[in-house]
Amino acid sequence: MEKYRSNGGEHVNSAYDSNLDEPPVYEETDFSNGDHRTVRPSVVSAFGHDTLDRVPNIDFYRNAGSVSGHRAVRPSLQELHDVFQKNGAISVADTVQDDGVSDGTPSDDLETGAPTDDNKGAIKFGWIRGVLVRCMLNIWGVMLFIRLSWVFGQAGWGLGIVVIALSCVVTTITGLSMSAICTNGVVRGGGAYYLISRSLGPEFGGSIGLIFAFANAVAVAMYVVGFAETVVDLLKDNDILMVDIINDIRIVGCITVVLLLGISVAGMEWEAKAQIVLLVILLVAIANVFVGTVIPATNDKKSKGFFNYNAKIFAENFTPAFRDETFFSVFSIFFPAATGILAGANISGDLKDPQGGLPKGTLLAILITGVTYLGVALCVSATVVRDATGNVTDAITNAVGMHCNGSAVAACELGYDFSSCAVQECKYGLMNNFQVMTMVSGFGPLIIAGTFSATLSSALASLVSAPKVFQALCKDNIYKGLHFFAKGYGKNNEPIRGYVLTFIISVAFILIGNLNTIAPIISNFFLASYALINFSCFHASYAKSPGWRPAYKYYNMWLSLMGALLCCVVMFVINWWAALLTYGIEILLYVYVTVKKPDVNWGSSTQAVTFVSAVNNALSLSGVEDHVKNFRPQILALTGSTRTRPALLDLAHSLTKNYGLCLTCEVLLGPRSAALQEMNSGMEKNQMWLRKNNRKAFYAAVACDNFRDGAAALLQASGLGRMKPNTLMIGFKKNWKTAGREAIQNYVGVLHDAFDFEYGTVMLRVKQGLDVSHIIEAEEEMLKAAKEQQELDNEFMPNGGKAKGLFRKARKSSQQVLTTRVSVCGPPPPDVAKMNEKLLEASAQFKNKQPKGTIDVWWLFDDGGLTLLLPYILTTRKKWKDSKLRIFIAGQPGRAEVDKQEMKSLLQKFRVNCNDIHVIENIHIAPSPNSLKKLEDMIEPFRLHEGSKDTAQAEAMKKEYPWKISDAELCSFEEKTNLQIRLNEIMQENSKLANLIIVSMPIARKESVPDFLYMAWLDILTKDLPPTLLIRGNHKSVLTFYS
Repeated sequence: MEKYRSNGGEHVNSAYDSNLDEPPVYEETDFSNGDHRTVRPSVVSAFGHDTLDRVPNIDFYRNAGSVSGHRAVRPSLQELHDVFQKNGAISVADTVQDDGVSDGTPSDDLETGAPTDDNKGAIKFGWIRGVLVRCMLNIWGVMLFIRLSWVFGQAGWGLGIVVIALSCVVTTITGLSMSAICTNGVVRGGGAYYLISRSLGPEFGGSIGLIFAFANAVAVAMYVVGFAETVVDLLKDNDILMVDIINDIRIVGCITVVLLLGISVAGMEWEAKAQIVLLVILLVAIANVFVGTVIPATNDKKSKGFFNYNAKIFAENFTPAFRDETFFSVFSIFFPAATGILAGANISGDLKDPQGGLPKGTLLAILITGVTYLGVALCVSATVVRDATGNVTDAITNAVGMHCNGSAVAACELGYDFSSCAVQECKYGLMNNFQVMTMVSGFGPLIIAGTFSATLSSALASLVSAPKVFQALCKDNIYKGLHFFAKGYGKNNEPIRGYVLTFIISVAFILIGNLNTIAPIISNFFLASYALINFSCFHASYAKSPGWRPAYKYYNMWLSLMGALLCCVVMFVINWWAALLTYGIEILLYVYVTVKKPDVNWGSSTQAVTFVSAVNNALSLSGVEDHVKNFRPQILALTGSTRTRPALLDLAHSLTKNYGLCLTCEVLLGPRSAALQEMNSGMEKNQMWLRKNNRKAFYAAVACDNFRDGAAALLQASGLGRMKPNTLMIGFKKNWKTAGREAIQNYVGVLHDAFDFEYGTVMLRVKQGLDVSHIIEAEEEMLKAAKEQQELDNEFMPNGGKAKGLFRKARKSSQQVLTTRVSVCGPPPPDVAKMNEKLLEASAQFKNKQPKGTIDVWWLFDDGGLTLLLPYILTTRKKWKDSKLRIFIAGQPGRAEVDKQEMKSLLQKFRVNCNDIHVIENIHIAPSPNSLKKLEDMIEPFRLHEGSKDTAQAEAMKKEYPWKISDAELCSFEEKTNLQIRLNEIMQENSKLANLIIVSMPIARKESVPDFLYMAWLDILTKDLPPTLLIRGNHKSVLTFYS
């Protein structure tokens, strides 16, 4: 954002650098007032006249930091608004300098990170190679050749179609949701993590990002184990096992992962070429299956259960025949075959057009692979029986009189007796032989090659996806400890460190060696990711944010919600304990990220929904009348800047905590233009300070010519509906005797306004004072000087801090300047330093836990109960739990016990637990001469003393000094004045050791009590006491004894 500085009466845009542009073309234009402006040719050509406005341009909408070098900027509203006010003397820059990342580490925020430029040699893929091919290869994984036949053997082709259809429903809905999300703005690297985090925020994105990256790493192990199983089966058939089946799978798997890691580390270009080769092999292998089903079966194949297309086999394989399995356990084994739909999204940073390519590539891949799975499975179900012995001798030579029954009816009718499989385990058929596809195909070795291709391509895609997603997560620095893995290498920013980590995880799971153990775990991790992608689409649609404008229109928010729920249900159906574990990990990570509060803002739908909920709740409250039972103090605290009066803010926060509204307000005085600029620049800074210091409050500011008008504006306009302040909290004006007439009139006027607007009013007095602004300003000045010193050291001392030649000379002069500046704002004198130390200590007293003691409540006048309610609320807070309430009331002489019992009964009805009640009977006694002398000395400078003058002179003095205290006024309010003095004496006797004193605030009648006399009342009442709160409610009940 542009900033302004004063330079000889001229406003200058700090982003402007005259060296950036070619010499401008000037054209003089006559105006009635004689002003001249520089003509921008590009704007003139559009409108035909001179204007500083700019035509719409995409560069104006880029995030700061998204482009290295010079970024185009539009003029700010202040520049356009002030240009003629300043006689046209303003420079508006066309560009601003954005510093690139110089440490070799990627940008912390992917949203603003500099995108890879094509001309730097980075490899970018189109939608076919980058999305369609990659998704098809990942979906056509290990299941296609070594588990699909088993799935249809167990479930039958009837339920088998349901398995495939259910998988496709989940993936299609997820694909539609993903298409909507990724067409709602620029998509960078990070795949599912990027989509979820930018939609739902860092809490959901950070938790699912780790799980999704881990799932991809485990998927590498699953696909490699599938490959190793095929290799070990070949070794077993040729009797050349190295150790045993399990250990051979582990050995082959580890060697394979090492080779795949080498291809991945070589770069995306090599990986893409390898994928094309694998695709060709895979397509040939799939075609080989279809060709094999029409080639006449040999006797050997018949003995193993393959009989070409036969209606009886097809009919027999329709019904399920689960053996130690259920529908959902079979589904959990198959579902990972559908999890490759995010293979394209996972390398979204390497795509030419992720917005256009991801939807059509992903959805087309789901369609093609779904049809392929269905076609292959149905072909196998129509040609292969469930059980076969593999013995040619089981052929029925004499079928005359043979009666076929049992589970092998179709094979029996085709001339083979496999009835022995009912009593002993057979090695062939859909249920027993994982290599059915090899037997069915026209050329067996091609299926083996296809299996190798399917497993290796899926493993390779997952091996690339996991580090890419993990790198994107680490770049965002959500988990500080993982930022080490954010660094990339080479022209494609390859995550080498992520590859190594993925390799380690993969090897660990390969050592398990059992594919059926790995598959359900991966199913749950991927389903959790799919559920959140669907929920992201629903959530963004539900929020109805104007920023939700996906280019892809073929989605439905309720369909996305159904998809999310379906994913959650399937997770528990597949494996309930794995689902609970997945959600447990996700919740832990979510809580961790929430507590850490990463400093990112991606405009998530969570923010939008929170806003909508807040508006709806505020509107709901507006339709309900306030009730005394639901009264809670909602405080407008005139603290100034959030750091200026910490004691006032801390006490206000203790009263409202998370349960009431707290506004910390500032009135900025001075020339309107300067005050507005200060207010606009400080708004976000003050709110951020509140958030970082865990103060549940809002910051509000107004710019005004005087304090009273600004405070009146805040009192009248603050809040929203029922959520508006009802209590003013203000600090006692310690310097009232030297502040001047206007300042005191404004200060007392604010109190009058609060009473007029029916606010409860609370005033805090701390002996040492409240305002620490001078200390903060000194600290900021010192920090600024030290920062400038450091910047100059870095600028003028290159080459590792060894200054040479001109640099040494320049540094010396700058050092002298800064030394002078630091000396100006150097340490204060010892007595001032000691005073500041006490002030800071007093300012922090309400931030800490209060010691054991009392809160003394001097409830002298009934104001509706606010004087009692506020201290009661304090005692419910953790910091004040060791402070006990003591109630002091005024009583008539001789009625002390009666008054005490009446107050005790009233407190019991209010459910306020306090038995320490004191009745003061001697308030009516005149104050001591010494105390009276203190008040007289206090008001002496502000007295008129007109009694000693003649009438004409007295009248003249009243006209000249109407704000001074006349003798008549002092006499008229003598009793009330003496009451304040006497109350101070009594509080000195009874409450000198209290943690906090609360006393009823005296009210000054408007246009009757002089302002300086009222300030003297407040001063003498609270003088030389512990921290004191003066409270006056608006005389409407805030307590009730009704249920």
